[in-house]
Amino acid sequence: MSQFLSDRWADILFRAYQHASLVVQSVVIATIIALLLAALVTSLPKLAPVANAVSAVGLTIPSFALLGMLIPLLGIGTIPAIIVVVFYATLPILRNAVVGLQGVDQGLVESARGMGMSPVAVFFRVRLAIAWPVIMTGIRISTQMSMGVAAIAAYVLGPGLGSYIFTGLSQIGGLNALNFALVGTIGVVIVALIVDAILVLVGRLTTSKGLRA
Repeated sequence: MSQFLSDRWADILFRAYQHASLVVQSVVIATIIALLLAALVTSLPKLAPVANAVSAVGLTIPSFALLGMLIPLLGIGTIPAIIVVVFYATLPILRNAVVGLQGVDQGLVESARGMGMSPVAVFFRVRLAIAWPVIMTGIRISTQMSMGVAAIAAYVLGPGLGSYIFTGLSQIGGLNALNFALVGTIGVVIVALIVDAILVLVGRLTTSKGLRA
């Protein structure tokens, strides 16, 4: 294993960076999409059950199946990998965003409106600010889940550490098969822990002091 790491450390670090970059960029896109949808859903209460149902059903779709559906349309490479990760990343964030925004005290919203705040200001400075801890939890859950989905995205030659896992599985019985699989798996876990620690810090910095646990 030591020789394996010594020979490939630069490539491992590069793929770890690719993996983190794919997940972080996808989660940022997913967060924007989820917040827009959550704002729409909470303004039209009848859509809330639909959003919850879509979130629940969407998570049951096997990622391999979704990748297989995208290959004829988009081919292989980074684009289908990003689309798949964004799709799965959006669902937990959407659910938590809807729950968080619905839990905001309407009395506070009405008070903000009475102070002359615009609808946009009310959303960002009151509703989103109060719901942010719940949304941030959804973002953390989504990020951890996306780490695994991004690894599976190597099936379509997406970037990241998943290629090491697939290489190891395809070379079972070979000299470095176990090394490839272990490095890929452990690498994903390490990247996930680092990114989660960063998200914890971001959550504390972006959450109002009065709302911190």
